[in-house]
Amino acid sequence: MAASKPKKKNPRLASGRKRVRQDIKLNAANTSLRSKYRTAVKNVEKAVLAGDTDKAKSAFALMQSVVDSVADKGIFHKNKAARDKSRLSAKVKTLAQAAA
Repeated sequence: MAASKPKKKNPRLASGRKRVRQDIKLNAANTSLRSKYRTAVKNVEKAVLAGDTDKAKSAFALMQSVVDSVADKGIFHKNKAARDKSRLSAKVKTLAQAAA
């Protein structure tokens, strides 16, 4: 017999069943926000690698608002958001200086 995860039991209490329903919705919302955050960061990095200063600046401006809103909701830690913004800001600035 293969060792597998034990099957989760359904909660008996109504409050427990409601909690499961809420958790499913919350998990979906958090996953969506996490994906939005990572996509915004990735778009800036792609623009920087491509050497497109204008696109990098516009993507960075959009990324800042997305990162701040996701960090405010507690999906990622505020320090991680600040670190990502700082690193990408430095990359965008060096790209702009190299182009100038």
